Amino acid sequence: MAYQALYRKYRPKTFDEVVGQEHITRTLSNQVKEGKISHAYLFCGSRGTGKTSTAKIFAKAINCTQSRDGSPCYSCEVCKALDSPGNIDIVEIDAASNNRVDEVREIRENVKFMPVSGKYKVYIIDEVHMLTDSAFNALLKTLEEPPAHVVFILATTEVHKLPATILSRCLRFDFGLVPVDVLTAHLKKIFDNENLKYEEEALKAIAVAGEGSVRDMLSIADCIVAYSGGEITLEKVLDILGLNKSQTLIELTDYMFKKDIGESLELINKVSESGKNMAVFAKDMSVHFRGLLVIKTCKNSEKMLMLPKDIYESYVRQASEVETNWLIENMKIFGSIEAELRYSLSPKTLLETAVITSIGGEGLKKN
Repeated sequence: MAYQALYRKYRPKTFDEVVGQEHITRTLSNQVKEGKISHAYLFCGSRGTGKTSTAKIFAKAINCTQSRDGSPCYSCEVCKALDSPGNIDIVEIDAASNNRVDEVREIRENVKFMPVSGKYKVYIIDEVHMLTDSAFNALLKTLEEPPAHVVFILATTEVHKLPATILSRCLRFDFGLVPVDVLTAHLKKIFDNENLKYEEEALKAIAVAGEGSVRDMLSIADCIVAYSGGEITLEKVLDILGLNKSQTLIELTDYMFKKDIGESLELINKVSESGKNMAVFAKDMSVHFRGLLVIKTCKNSEKMLMLPKDIYESYVRQASEVETNWLIENMKIFGSIEAELRYSLSPKTLLETAVITSIGGEGLKKN
């Protein structure tokens, strides 16, 4: 059997398996149990947080004849039919490649037909913000007067691009980024199931790298599993994430503390030669200074940051050597140049300028 990526193998099939979105799954499962199904739903939030997976579960659950606590049973005839390759009752559409008005008009024609297997015909439109204005107008008519047997589920990562007329006709659910401790627990469960050996600190580092996305975390974990040969250590995780990122950020910050322009520029050159994207590195710097600010201002900073022990201790040391206003100023400096770096003809020079500007600023404690 061909290898299956972790994010595909462990894609949730019931509401209980969806990670970190209990406020949404509980509401949807209650709607299924009570039979109070709306005609249009809007799932919005960052990538990899479970929007499409939840949509598929809900589409099957509202058709299932023997639903279990609001989730599909996968054993009744309707569930089996919906799982078959020839299923036409759950229609998935990628609006990124089917965004013209003609495609939406085709949907308007097809909604007239009754479902074949279940009670509802469900249209899942992913990345719905990619539709053209004329396509939105065509969709609006169907959302206003949908047939009783049709349910629309719109999913998007950029809800601000949707017209207000569409928003007002949908029941909206916002998928949040998944906390690091929840991601860590989920990854631990998967690694245990896969019989993999691991260090607890390594799990935490992978979860942090996922940045709130379950799918991103599992994609990173896939790479690390392949690289590590079955025993996942923090050292191997940092190797695969590239340049031992945290240590590089700490090292550059130390040079900035010392007002050592030469060492700072040499390190930036080393980062550039390694192939690191300068815009991503600027973002990492901004996040690093935010971490130092959290340590200076928050009592539960260790829990908030969820960093490996040795890295957290380095953060604590650096936070004690700098004033709060300097950290805030640097968050602004490196945050503001991120977009410029993506289109700059000389991104390394732009980043070097930002570092030199920071070194010349006020707020470093005098020894």
